[in-house]
Amino acid sequence: MMNATSADQAPAQTPNTAAAAAPGAAPASEQQPQIQTQLQQHQQQKKTASSENESRKRTPAMTRDRHNQQSLGASLNTSVKQDLTRSDASGAMYLGLLYAMRHGDLTRPLLILVGMLTRIAQARVLMVGAGGIGCELLKNLVLTGFGEIHIVDLDTIDLSNLNRQFLFRHEHIKKSKALVAKEAAERFNPNVKIVAHHGNIKDDEFTVAWFQQFRIAFNALDNLEARRHVNKMCLAADVPLIESGTTGFNGQVQVIKKGVTACYDCTPKEAPKSFPVCTIRSTPSQPIHCIVWGKSYLLNEIFGTSEDQAAFDHSTDADNAKEIEELKKESEALKMIRDAAGTPKFPQMLFDKVFNADIERLRSVEGMWTSRRAPESLRYQTILAQAGDAIANKDKILNDDQRVWSLEESLAVFNDSLDRLSKRILELKKNKNPEDPDPTITFDKDDIDTLDFVTASANIRSTIFGIDKKSRFDTKQMAGNIIPAIATTNAIVAGLCVLQSFKVLKGEYAQSKEVFLTPFAPARLLAPDRSREPNPECPVCGVHFTTIVADLSRATLKDLVDDIVLSKLGFEGKEFVVNNDIGTLVECFEDGDDENLPKKLTDLGIKKDSFLTVIDQDDEDTFVNVVINVQEGTLKEDEKPVKATFPDVPEIPRRPKKLQPVSVNGNGELNNGQAVSAEPKGIKRPHGEDAEPPLKKLKITEPGTDIVDVDEVQSHAAAGAIVIDD
Repeated sequence: MMNATSADQAPAQTPNTAAAAAPGAAPASEQQPQIQTQLQQHQQQKKTASSENESRKRTPAMTRDRHNQQSLGASLNTSVKQDLTRSDASGAMYLGLLYAMRHGDLTRPLLILVGMLTRIAQARVLMVGAGGIGCELLKNLVLTGFGEIHIVDLDTIDLSNLNRQFLFRHEHIKKSKALVAKEAAERFNPNVKIVAHHGNIKDDEFTVAWFQQFRIAFNALDNLEARRHVNKMCLAADVPLIESGTTGFNGQVQVIKKGVTACYDCTPKEAPKSFPVCTIRSTPSQPIHCIVWGKSYLLNEIFGTSEDQAAFDHSTDADNAKEIEELKKESEALKMIRDAAGTPKFPQMLFDKVFNADIERLRSVEGMWTSRRAPESLRYQTILAQAGDAIANKDKILNDDQRVWSLEESLAVFNDSLDRLSKRILELKKNKNPEDPDPTITFDKDDIDTLDFVTASANIRSTIFGIDKKSRFDTKQMAGNIIPAIATTNAIVAGLCVLQSFKVLKGEYAQSKEVFLTPFAPARLLAPDRSREPNPECPVCGVHFTTIVADLSRATLKDLVDDIVLSKLGFEGKEFVVNNDIGTLVECFEDGDDENLPKKLTDLGIKKDSFLTVIDQDDEDTFVNVVINVQEGTLKEDEKPVKATFPDVPEIPRRPKKLQPVSVNGNGELNNGQAVSAEPKGIKRPHGEDAEPPLKKLKITEPGTDIVDVDEVQSHAAAGAIVIDD
């Protein structure tokens, strides 16, 4: 047998040479078969070795850098690619292109890519709010290539916005957020059309029909009331809404689609923290008590509507009931003082009332101060005489947010802020239309005039009650349980909004997720969860929406009830009530209040794009609430003044029947004799993996509630307020 070396050399030898080298060997004719066998073995060995070498060449070790170079380049991090493969649109495009680059067929992935880019380029989207999340989101939308973007924001730019709202600069302070954001974002992509609206999303111009022009709406708002309004309008217009929010390091993104996913109001929001009236008005013991007093009581009594009820606990215990009566008397006295706004005596009149006369009244209450420090009333002229330096250095005082003002400095700011607010309210009254309600000024964390007034008033009151004073910066945070905004959180959430929008554009709502940003979770930064189904008990999306056209110059409530509710909606023979945002308009049942039936809709406050709610009062076969959107139109004189936009009686869903309580006897049996499983009291049934805790009864917060919110999310702040972004 030849060894490996002789086998490698065998092809170079001839039979004669081989025979000569082996004297005494067998003849050449006998050696020939043996040589051929050896040659075949040699060829097989070479073939096997070659195959092994080729295999090693085809499958080198797959390192991170090699993976990057072979796919889309070293600049795209592997972990990012892995995240992209989990997302729907981006993942599909990435995997398709990667496959095509390795196999030479670009047709299918390019079609997918072009189709997605076409959807994006043709989409007209709405973004409500141009604050912390709004700036990041607008940048993402523009760079992604959305064809037309509408921005709505009422706010102007404040110095405190500049640390996280990167589209704005110092020279933009006091300018419209929406307009400046438009100008800044257009530089990123001049091919995108951006339309800016400096206004309140609740203004009459933003009707249901206006919402219907958009493919997607994005919420980047800073208050609960506006969020609920956009949620309601998008449901009425059947426009998908992507809701987002952050609070500190936490964030959340939710896709809302009518009839498919839960809406913003499907889960109850925790009520904001309130304080007993008697504590706020009579016995404050903490700085927050004085701040709430200045913000929710004094500011509103002088420049707003009397009494911000939601900030106080009005439970009718003995202390509160007595204090409420005193509060009503003081409100009457303050109404006389507010009429003096703008006069030289106005600051002293207000000071003497709330910091002297009211304090003396409290001191005279027997038994109130036996176990606590009695307040010390102040005299305006005495403090003013000592405040010369503070008044002279007022500008220096106001330029330092971290400074805790002395009593004299607080008086100087109190007088100055009163002067500024008085000029504003008088100018508003001068320019108002006769039919409009009286103008008001309410607290806003970015309104320096109201912030100065609340800070100064709270510090003077803190001095009276022996409580620590707070700086303007601290007051701004405490006034609404503000949690500082974090720019990185806003950026992450804004990016998630755009990723979710790809699924919305493709109509893949089943693939959409509620994504929670939880940086302190043990295993992962993002916690996605499947979208929840609509809550059938939800008062906002668990209703039947419909639209009518009304000639508001002649339509009456009776026309609407007879020609729409009874004839078109199928309420004939039912007991029901019709409500609007103000209250009940008519009760259509025996002994019900129907005195409004002959009145015109306009006389009842019903105007273009108003919403009416029809509530079925029957116990059996009960309809869900029907929400009617009233659109204004011109109808012929010989036509009825109201007209349905739907041809036939709609199929209105029924309310889900509530389970009746089951009566069980002491032996663990039903009263009809059937056995039931008896469990010891106090033992809770475990929830299954997909089970959800029972929903609480939803109570919608009324306008004016004491919520001052900063960085938007549905999670709860530690003090009980809902905190959202500006």
